[in-house]
Amino acid sequence: MPEVLIHKAGPKSGLWRLAEADEAFGNPYWAYHWGGGLALARYVLDHREAVAGQRVLDLGAGSGLVSIAAMEAGAASVLAADVDPYAITAIGLNAAANDVAIETALGDMTQSEPPDVDIVLVGDLFYNEDLAVCVTGFLDRCLAKQINVLVGDPRRAFLPHLRLRQLQEYEGLDFGSPSRGEARSNAVFAFVPS
Repeated sequence: MPEVLIHKAGPKSGLWRLAEADEAFGNPYWAYHWGGGLALARYVLDHREAVAGQRVLDLGAGSGLVSIAAMEAGAASVLAADVDPYAITAIGLNAAANDVAIETALGDMTQSEPPDVDIVLVGDLFYNEDLAVCVTGFLDRCLAKQINVLVGDPRRAFLPHLRLRQLQEYEGLDFGSPSRGEARSNAVFAFVPS
């Protein structure tokens, strides 16, 4: 797996200094292990043909783990998108630590047309009902443009199960799990037309 500088949010993490310095800091979701992202990164490293030579969008990129895995698996390019400016900074740091070039985009891509890419990788964006609706609509626009979509998720409540075909399952940690916590099932799916 790529080297990722994940700074888990906690009392001793030092992230509190950022929160004190910036009122807009918010919840640092990018600073946690997310099971779907871990599974998706593992999948693209195990199945390089899924991204090799492809232009990739990593939607909700967080710390950049999936983006880095895609570049290491031979992607032609990766655009890592996230709504959190601190995530964008973390992606840059992690890309540099892994000696890969990743373009970043700050903002909510689900409200626009898909960029000019071949495949979209989505790790753990179905944890909230409103977000799941927006992401599903965006992914439908991707399919309409013949863009392939892979989703990594531990089967969260708002995952559109009827739109998914399971490709692989991995045991691993998930958001909020202690570092020695119980492993759970995290899966990778192809997003398919309704």
